[in-house]
Amino acid sequence: MRFDLDHTLALLERTPAVLDTLLRGLPDDWTMENEGPETWSPFDVVGHLIHGEKTDWIPRTRIILTHGPAQPFEPYDRFAQQRANLGRPLNDLLDEFATLRAQNLKALRDLRLSKDDFDKRGTHPELGPVTLGQLLAAWTVHDLGHIAQISRVMAKQYTDEVGPWPAYLAVLSDRPAP
Repeated sequence: MRFDLDHTLALLERTPAVLDTLLRGLPDDWTMENEGPETWSPFDVVGHLIHGEKTDWIPRTRIILTHGPAQPFEPYDRFAQQRANLGRPLNDLLDEFATLRAQNLKALRDLRLSKDDFDKRGTHPELGPVTLGQLLAAWTVHDLGHIAQISRVMAKQYTDEVGPWPAYLAVLSDRPAP
């Protein structure tokens, strides 16, 4: 599928509700556990998404539209959520994410982007030249990747409980099911 802003917006606006439905009110055993050292829990992922709403997608969109490749994006701190959200309840994070996402999608719509805008270039500090269309497509795939990650981390909490079924439950082994 080729990049399409309407398709992108349709997915991005659903992510907060998907996460809210999946996570709100669950016991910490589901939301605070991870896959081992240096991995993220669902709680951490929601915090990471919040940080992205504040510092990544819309700020980088504005840099591309205002400065083009002359001003590289600020490096992204992938672990900022670990400092920012200590002691906060997950429900508060879900609420903040929904609010920030709604504000960012409104800001994106208010830009009234044209097809030509999607070809405008910016400079990623690690990846080099990128287009606005690529940035917005990456935002969409980033959401989907973290929804899959949350599902995988949660599924793995029952790895030992499913008995002989892991061979048929690909989510437990990070490989396609037979």
